[in-house]
Amino acid sequence: MELRLEVVQVPVTDVDRAKAFYTDQLGFVLDHDVEHIPGMRVVQLTPPGSATSIVIGTGMNSMVPGSLEGLQLVVPDMAEAHSELVGRGAPVSEPQDLGGFMFAYFSDPDGNRWVIQEIPPKGDSA
Repeated sequence: MELRLEVVQVPVTDVDRAKAFYTDQLGFVLDHDVEHIPGMRVVQLTPPGSATSIVIGTGMNSMVPGSLEGLQLVVPDMAEAHSELVGRGAPVSEPQDLGGFMFAYFSDPDGNRWVIQEIPPKGDSA
């Protein structure tokens, strides 16, 4: 059996504002933006290099916008990722060393909270 987590819903109040945040400030790729049925808009976005996407939209769930927390984006080089994200205008915290691992944090416009974790490639002594 194979079970792959490939899509996570993120609850937002303003789909267009969230779409702009995730594409413009975080560099997520827009996979599609469709209205399957009246009142159900599905916007799928994928972080660069990720096999898992997020979905924002309307008419899909009853989660409260801003209630999601703890999703982690993993990067091989925190300094590089932090620099690019801040350069794009993303509200990313300064990286923190938590026991040998680097972490940074940000929230989307609705307050959904994300974590960025550095995991260097295996065999990297840095």
